Amino acid sequence: MPAPYPAGVRLLPNAVTVIALSAGLSSVYFALGERFDLAVFAVGVAALCDALDGRLARLLDASTRIGAELDSLADLVSFGVSPALVLYVWQLQSWQVGSEGRFGWVVALVFTVCMALRLARFNTLLDEEDEYPFAKEFFVGVPAPAAALVAGIPLFVSLHFGEGWWSAPVVVGVWALVAAALMVSRLPTLSFKTVRVAPRLIAPLLVLVGLVVAVLVTAPFLTLAVVATLYVGALPFTIHRYRWLSRHPEAWDVPGRERRAVVRAARPARRLGLRQSLRRRVAGGASEVAGRARGAVAGAVRRLGDDGPPPRRAPGPAAQPPHRLRPGLRRDRDRRL
Repeated sequence: MPAPYPAGVRLLPNAVTVIALSAGLSSVYFALGERFDLAVFAVGVAALCDALDGRLARLLDASTRIGAELDSLADLVSFGVSPALVLYVWQLQSWQVGSEGRFGWVVALVFTVCMALRLARFNTLLDEEDEYPFAKEFFVGVPAPAAALVAGIPLFVSLHFGEGWWSAPVVVGVWALVAAALMVSRLPTLSFKTVRVAPRLIAPLLVLVGLVVAVLVTAPFLTLAVVATLYVGALPFTIHRYRWLSRHPEAWDVPGRERRAVVRAARPARRLGLRQSLRRRVAGGASEVAGRARGAVAGAVRRLGDDGPPPRRAPGPAAQPPHRLRPGLRRDRDRRL
């Protein structure tokens, strides 16, 4: 069967990856010339190319093993080696222990090693089966481009406001170590690859994108600092969301925009020793779960009101429920009742 695209077109994703590698390494060249604004711009170009090469490979059906390995190596150089060297040339080389600037170089090495470990773990997890169905919505640890963005917050603030306490070598080094720790951590972080936008939100989203681009052109370094700060500030919400989903299997097969209804329906409240009946109006796939739970609770309350507490039954084989539920949902319903 002939290939749907010519060989030259199918080579395009690898070419974009090479551009990302070249742009990331060029940031070191600009940093050595003390053009740190251009160094930040070069890393931004590398991040943009990194976001495009994978999507182009899937669109052109040009995903190859060599392309995946090249992408990992490009990420290591663009978001691990280059940011570490840029920060070292900018401030870390003046972080001295005694008469030599050794500790700043140690920070640069630690950041690069953590980036390599993060990428190696990411490639390993690709071949493993997810523990939860919703795991594809999250990354394990902070991804490589986001880690480079977070580590550069002191540089962004200094390029916009000038030198200050945020540009002290100690502050820059400690913050780089924090970014390195977030990379190799097991914290869940949001993956925007699975985000789906509702049709009614497309127009407002395009307006928001235009606003962000206008602000980025007007105050680029301040915008990058704000975005990186918001990303770090969203980590507690991401952790809470991941833990909530792991405890509520009834929301695993529900689209993301309908999970709010599941949250409202699953709010615990006690009534006669039982959970309060779920709300009537629940969107999407949560309605089936809510209806079953509502019927079971209503029947139990009616029996308690008419006949008093039910007699204790002799142990025996449990009756099968009328509806075929997954084991996790059946245990959850029995525990509620």
